[in-house]
Amino acid sequence: MREYATQMEAARKGICTPQMEAVAKKEQMSVPELMELMAQGKVIIPCNRLHTCIEPNAIGSMLKTKINVNLGTSRDWKDMEMELQKVRDAVEMGAESIMDLSSFGDTAKFRRRLTQECPAMIGTVPIYDAVVYYHKPLKEITAEEWLKIVEMHAKDGVDFMTIHVGINKNTAQRFKKNKRLTNIVSRGGSIIFAWMEMTGEENPFFQYYDRILDICREYDVTMSLGDACRPGCLEDASDISQLEELLTLGELTKRAWEKDVQVMVEGPGHMPMDQIAANMKIQQTVCKGAPFYVLGPLVTDVAPGYDHITAAIGGAMAAASGASFLCYVTPAEHLRLPDVQDVKEGIIASKIAAHAADIAKGVRGAMDWDRKMSAARKRLDWEEMCSRGIDPEKARAYRASAKPEKEDTCSMCGNFCALKNMNRILDGEIVSIYDE
Repeated sequence: MREYATQMEAARKGICTPQMEAVAKKEQMSVPELMELMAQGKVIIPCNRLHTCIEPNAIGSMLKTKINVNLGTSRDWKDMEMELQKVRDAVEMGAESIMDLSSFGDTAKFRRRLTQECPAMIGTVPIYDAVVYYHKPLKEITAEEWLKIVEMHAKDGVDFMTIHVGINKNTAQRFKKNKRLTNIVSRGGSIIFAWMEMTGEENPFFQYYDRILDICREYDVTMSLGDACRPGCLEDASDISQLEELLTLGELTKRAWEKDVQVMVEGPGHMPMDQIAANMKIQQTVCKGAPFYVLGPLVTDVAPGYDHITAAIGGAMAAASGASFLCYVTPAEHLRLPDVQDVKEGIIASKIAAHAADIAKGVRGAMDWDRKMSAARKRLDWEEMCSRGIDPEKARAYRASAKPEKEDTCSMCGNFCALKNMNRILDGEIVSIYDE
């Protein structure tokens, strides 16, 4: 029998796990330093003990910002092989986490393939799967059945689960009294709200929270405290419903830590730029430094088809202000299920946001990548520039599409290239430009 149930318990007992060793090396920090942050709940390593092919990664505001990729089947898009191709592409492009949001078909088969084959962290939302699994009207699902789905996902090897536990009957009443422009936009939040309204019962995830924590502790599943009341438009940002739920999530974070269960807290969706930093500070205070997982935030509501950009702007600001985990947003957000190309564009946008934030936060090693790129630019080493780029394939394609007359320049500047001319003049050469 293991000396510890969860990574958090191991850290608190001073036990160095193989996962901690791997993470410390990636993050350029010592194991004792990492363990101290984990013991406090400020860093997590989502790693279900049954997900044996995982390559461990840690999430925390002082570490490299990680990104999550949402995917999964739906009633209108049933191609499991396409979803698996998205998974492979996402892992190859450096995504640390895959979240299966499947809501149609053989969801268990897809989920189990992920935990058997995918080295990234795997997350799920049990509420979605319960509706698919039980094949009956929402109001007929019992509290016990909701909990059984959580246990089934844990046994399938899922590393973290979004549990919409912060919305309870009291929150729901407050929500109904304080009208929103877009109501509840969280799928899981809307489902559990509807269930409570139809049955008159308390949210079972809230009522039986200790049982859920016991399941998480047994399998070392990280609790991702879902934000059922996240704002779905700028006008609803930072309202009473959002903030009241956050206060509840702070209390639930403490209760999870008492059982050595790792926790991250999910954050806002749509939010004006001038509110982002304050929201990150409030979360860090209320949830005592637990890692913050944000969707965007999307900083404007008017960019369908370009929401990977609106999310990248907000994500960079959020991560620079303390968020540690960015959920990617694709150009298809609000419009349709993303295809393979949408997934790629969403990942690239999120990676740019995450890296920009890491530089701003002073994360160890973050600037090294930029220094190497700049050195390659100074040398006019075009292949190294492309290979070090965040999307080498696209960089090479652009370069090949407009070949310059001289290989050491590009078609924009040619002999007017400032780098080329500065290198030459500082080496004592004559610079002529026009007659070269």
